Amino acid sequence: MARSQVRTLRLSPTGDNNTNQMPETSPATGLLLTGGGARAAYQVGVLEAIAEIRRVAGFAGQRNPFPVITGTSAGAINAAALACGADDFDDAVARIAQVWRDSRTEQVYRPDSLSVIGSGTHWRMLLGLGRFAASWMRIKPRSLLDNAPLADLLARMVPLDRLPRLMQEGHVQALAVTASSYSSGEHVTFFEAAEPMEPWVRSQRLSVRDRISHAHLLASSAIPFVFPATALPMQGHTEYFGDGSMRQSAPIAAAIHLGAQRILVVGAGRMHEPRDTDAPNTYSGYPTMAQIAGHALSSIFLDALAVDIERLRRINLTLGLIPEEARKSSSLRPLDLLVISPSERLDVIAARHVDALPGAVRHLLGGSKVAANVKGGALASYLLFEAGYTRELMTLGRADAMRQQGEVLRFFGWGEAA
Repeated sequence: MARSQVRTLRLSPTGDNNTNQMPETSPATGLLLTGGGARAAYQVGVLEAIAEIRRVAGFAGQRNPFPVITGTSAGAINAAALACGADDFDDAVARIAQVWRDSRTEQVYRPDSLSVIGSGTHWRMLLGLGRFAASWMRIKPRSLLDNAPLADLLARMVPLDRLPRLMQEGHVQALAVTASSYSSGEHVTFFEAAEPMEPWVRSQRLSVRDRISHAHLLASSAIPFVFPATALPMQGHTEYFGDGSMRQSAPIAAAIHLGAQRILVVGAGRMHEPRDTDAPNTYSGYPTMAQIAGHALSSIFLDALAVDIERLRRINLTLGLIPEEARKSSSLRPLDLLVISPSERLDVIAARHVDALPGAVRHLLGGSKVAANVKGGALASYLLFEAGYTRELMTLGRADAMRQQGEVLRFFGWGEAA
């Protein structure tokens, strides 16, 4: 794909014209880390591989390779942690990797039997008694699980107080995290940038310039039903937000608006899952609640990204049909896109580790039936914050990125320089 070396206007995959780009001598590179609970460990393996490829190519110690960093859900946590270490990319990746390598469920949510079973009982009572009876008995559970421990982890993992200085010194250009408002129904991208930049507004999605806080990260990673919503100030009032993957029609658009001219997308699930008949250990009985919840979450976290990537590639192909001379006279340029996503089904991997879940959580998901079928492992794949599982995902991410080493070198221009 062609790469522009000057300030340009480009068409986003959603038809947006980006007018907020910043002039640079080389293309501004954006990073998009998507959501998926514990699946986000895969992204860290990819980042480790990129750091290694950069070192081998002779570019270690140079500036942060991602001046524009965007993230959604658990990907927002990784994105913010990376931005807060933008003055030393290799060290930042190593610190994030250490957190995921030593991951434990109790660092993210309370796995003790009383809180889990109590919350689950409330949900079953809500379903059984009906809305009126539930209201009458004042049973109002906010979520299936309590993620209070995650706030403490974020305080250690994501030193957001460093971000303004890193932006002022030019180590990072912009950070954006997305969340979905339960109050208004809109998809909101909160961003912090080094330069003045006008927020953008599109149908059912908008952006808000704000100082990114740990509350934004909690909101963006609040898996629906599983974790509680987070209150955030919004244009003079308070709204409650949940996971940013909900109602996200254009995951790549934020990086484009913030000035990225080429974007690395790291997914947390396969872009094209195999048919169920081709998948091992497919369960043919009536679906369990865990299966249905896992299917719903996979639709939330994976489908929008795959559609957005296909749309962007179609636009690039269309622009490629225009003669180069005619394209030079216009404001449109193809967007250089590199996608790295899991080569294996993460629900299959999760099914192998389901016994590592705390007993109460495993019981809530269906006990041994979770491990007996792939679809049952889908929900577990989002909640398995245990080292055995996260380390296997990191190993897979590293291997997948290394298999695309040639494309990584081309994407960053490291191979040409070497």
